[in-house]
Amino acid sequence: MASPPRPPRWWGSVRARTTLASTLVVALALVAAGAAVLAVLQRNLVDSAGLQAEVAARGVATQVAVGTPFDHLNLPDEDDRPVQVVAADRTVLAAGDNLHHAPPLADFARAPHRTAASDARDDHDDDTPARGSAADHAAFRTVTLALHDDDPAQDFRVAGLLATTPTGRTVTIYAGSSLNTERQAVDGVRDAMLIGLPALLVVVAAVTWLVTRRALRPVEGIRAELAEIMGGDLSRRVPQPASRDEVARLAQTTNATLAALEKSVERQRQFVADASHELRSPIASLRTQLEVARAHPHLLELDGLIEDTVRLERVASDLLILARLDAGERPRAERLDLAELVRDELAHRSGDRLPVTADLPDEPLPVSASHTQLARVLGNLLDNAQRHAASVVRVAVHRGAAGTVTLDVADDGPGVPPADRERVFTRFIRLDDARTRDEGGAGLGLAIVRDVIHRHGGRIEVGEADGGGARFTVTLPGATHPDAHAPAAP
Repeated sequence: MASPPRPPRWWGSVRARTTLASTLVVALALVAAGAAVLAVLQRNLVDSAGLQAEVAARGVATQVAVGTPFDHLNLPDEDDRPVQVVAADRTVLAAGDNLHHAPPLADFARAPHRTAASDARDDHDDDTPARGSAADHAAFRTVTLALHDDDPAQDFRVAGLLATTPTGRTVTIYAGSSLNTERQAVDGVRDAMLIGLPALLVVVAAVTWLVTRRALRPVEGIRAELAEIMGGDLSRRVPQPASRDEVARLAQTTNATLAALEKSVERQRQFVADASHELRSPIASLRTQLEVARAHPHLLELDGLIEDTVRLERVASDLLILARLDAGERPRAERLDLAELVRDELAHRSGDRLPVTADLPDEPLPVSASHTQLARVLGNLLDNAQRHAASVVRVAVHRGAAGTVTLDVADDGPGVPPADRERVFTRFIRLDDARTRDEGGAGLGLAIVRDVIHRHGGRIEVGEADGGGARFTVTLPGATHPDAHAPAAP
């Protein structure tokens, strides 16, 4: 017996692949979500800094518009909120600490006008401040500045706004807001994500590993039980979990398959045992007669040898047909007239014990079937009727309901009790225990009849004949078209 397959290494198991795949999917989802969160957070913080810069610029623009002198403007003095008032010739008119002698905070080039509302929505820089009063819209840019010589450069969101003095002079007001807070917030969130991501992935992998282990535990039980069943004990069944999931249905189907396999094997064993028993009697009889003839040639009985040989031939032929049917042999179906088939069979039966009366129609009743197998069905039914009939055997062919064709074979014998009308089709069954084997046959004829009829899409029933006795009724699908074929043996 072949050795059982080795269990796969842990990295090749379904559980490992499922854990790896789920962890990878979660990691990709978290990275994508984290990137989206960081992008949205950064944009919102930049917009917030731009809004602060615009508010500062508008406050200074209002002062300029009402005529406040440039050297008396109230400017923010925080290092993270620089402000400059720049003339048209780029001269700094007013500025916060350390910005009087510095160049303008930003160099807004002349470009088509854009509004601050669109800047807040799509975060695009507008290089042209609006021209007019202090109520006009501002333009925005992100610039890098070093406000002090000893300080590192920082990013600022700078708002540019045009303002007009009461005397008609136009100046540009630049107000900035540091993006350092935005950078720190984004960096902090990113670092938290980078720290939490591995821990979260470990949790996901552990949970997936445990869940798949629990889910696949019944499968392992089924596999282990099947490995034990391979030893030959088909009466065992795999454990079926109480859940109503795919694993439970797998176990249910596996048990149904094992039950069918056990039944098939048991039937095969019984068939072999019965066949051996049936073949042993004629073989033993032949051997005995031959041994007697060798010792006493004058006692040789040729008639007995021929009868045993014929019986042995019949049993072997029946066993061969049953083996072919069980193997699923598909004979070629042909269109034939059932009434004509009965006429031919009756014409060749010259050794019947009793006369056979036939009630056959003049019109053809076509069926699609194997000529050889259907002739065997008719012959077996007639042989069975001849064994049990008292004085006559009757055969009738007529058209049935729904386009079917019916064959009736009846006798006037003792009949078949209702309780045994299904048993008579069992292999190696002989209801009359008192009759001899030579008279009763091997008990395979009716089993062959039922198997052949079923494989042709028909059915066979046992009833009571008129006046007593048994009547076997075969119903076959009619062939309504010359190319129609009834179902052949599967």
